[in-house]
Amino acid sequence: MKKLLLSTLAIVLIISCSTSRQIEKSVSAGNYDQAISNAVSKLRTNKTKKRKAEYIVMLQEAYYKANKRDAEAIEFLKQDKNPENHIKIYDLYVALENRQERIRPLLPLYVNDQEVKLSIKNYSSAIITSKDNASLHMYKNAKTLLNSNNKQDYRFAYAQFRDIEEINPNYRDVRKLIETSHQKGIDYVLVDMVNDTQKVIPQRLEDDLLNFSTYGVNKLWEVYHSTNDNSVTYDYKMKVNLRQINTSPEQVKERQIIKEKQIADGKKLLLDQAGNQVKDSLGNAIEVENLKTVRCEFYEFRQFKTVQVTGNVEYYNLNTKQLTDAFPVDSQFVFEHIYANARGDRRALENDLLPFLDRRAVPFPTEEQMIYDSGEDLKIQLKQIINSYTLN
Repeated sequence: MKKLLLSTLAIVLIISCSTSRQIEKSVSAGNYDQAISNAVSKLRTNKTKKRKAEYIVMLQEAYYKANKRDAEAIEFLKQDKNPENHIKIYDLYVALENRQERIRPLLPLYVNDQEVKLSIKNYSSAIITSKDNASLHMYKNAKTLLNSNNKQDYRFAYAQFRDIEEINPNYRDVRKLIETSHQKGIDYVLVDMVNDTQKVIPQRLEDDLLNFSTYGVNKLWEVYHSTNDNSVTYDYKMKVNLRQINTSPEQVKERQIIKEKQIADGKKLLLDQAGNQVKDSLGNAIEVENLKTVRCEFYEFRQFKTVQVTGNVEYYNLNTKQLTDAFPVDSQFVFEHIYANARGDRRALENDLLPFLDRRAVPFPTEEQMIYDSGEDLKIQLKQIINSYTLN
């Protein structure tokens, strides 16, 4: 018991020393907020214990240095008088406020019965002023960008309006302008399917491939249409070109498997090498299982047919009339059906072969059905292309 107690105390001391070193290293590296987090974590319980004094001292040092650095940065940014600094100033005031809120629940803190000074200030006015300054600057800048003729400008305006909404919800008409900038920044893509295979493509396959509501595509700046909307100015065209369809002949392959197995077939008397009955200690004849070898001929029939659909996906910039990118697509669908019959004693067969004996030959699917069945893989490939490709 004493050894267990000593081991536990040793582990606690090691962990404590490790945390102290981590805090010291963070302060030395200028990672003051990380040091504050570690110290606060240690002081949440038993903050009045003498062994917690070192954490209080380290917290005071990190807190003072962090606040001093942020205050000096704010003063520099104000003197610079660059309107782009408004959001930085706001972020620094928020950091100061958040930092003191993290330590507030711990106050007051004492070392050797002396209260440790950790200044708490009212940053409300500074936060409101810097927030209003940042909001107004970003608002004017984003509004100007909306008057350009460039989608990248619209997207930057959208980002700035979202920033305003985050720090200053419902500021002026920002919510409406978020929607406006988003709509103006979207690239609209018209999708067209081209059949160059010299074979009939099932209409339901084309409908499925062009039904983008089933693709789960969620891209902020790209919208795909399978039908032309006269109210939309399209930026790109995506052509899904089906180039070739290869269908194999209908095949039935047969193979014979011969299985043998020893099975128990009743009982028989146990005989010695001389042919005499073997008896137990009570004089009774001993019986054993009568093993015999059974044999079965298993005939397996494998129906097989494949279809391969190949093509590519091409992106065209409708403003420049240029091909911007192309990706191959290749889908294969395999029809396979196995059935079997047997001659002989079926007890010789393994269990995994038995289900095939209940099956019969089935009609081969038509080429049209197989082309349609290949569509699921084509949809997966199209979805991967759409999700991974960025237009601009």
